[in-house]
Amino acid sequence: MFVKICGITNEDDALFAVAMGADAVGFIFAPSTRQVAPQVVYDITRRLPPEVLTVGVFKDEHPSRVVEIANKSGVKAVQLHGRETAEQSREIAHNVRYVIKAFGADSPYLSQADQYGTDLVMVDSPGGGTGKLFDWNVVRDVPDSVRLILAGGLDPDNVGGAIRAVEPWGVDVASGVEASPGKKDPSKVRRFIANARDAAPTPYLGPDELPYDWADE
Repeated sequence: MFVKICGITNEDDALFAVAMGADAVGFIFAPSTRQVAPQVVYDITRRLPPEVLTVGVFKDEHPSRVVEIANKSGVKAVQLHGRETAEQSREIAHNVRYVIKAFGADSPYLSQADQYGTDLVMVDSPGGGTGKLFDWNVVRDVPDSVRLILAGGLDPDNVGGAIRAVEPWGVDVASGVEASPGKKDPSKVRRFIANARDAAPTPYLGPDELPYDWADE
């Protein structure tokens, strides 16, 4: 189970999330109370283990600007959280190794999520980034060929049920593990990751199905 802790604004929270077992940490470059500057993110990303996926979150930014900021900040992946077109997403995917395309649960394009040049697809609250739960049945519209990351209103208490109900490839949380906007609650981070791991299915892993390792690519 891929676990991403998003809305990181400082080094201590990033290091703690990684120490608790997070696979990825996200930094918001879009306008937000959790927005951070590229240089600040660079100072954090260079301190993190190579196997951790660092993600920059953008919303309706020009593709060239997304690539520029990603390179400046040192993130390995970008998350497109706006109304980016399939063409824009594919353009960015040509220049950034990993792209997560996020869709609001009310998006009319969920069934076309496999056309954005990436198989990492997030379904979030309607409007995106509101931290509210939604009807998880909408994820049925997402093509089976993509890796689904569930977000939106998740917290330590409901993430286990969400995983059992939806069976996503991964989960993402920001406000659900905060003490205040931009500051993580260590207890909530620890419980979220532990509960996500406990709820994850554990299928047999044959020799050709080893756990995904970003550092190997």
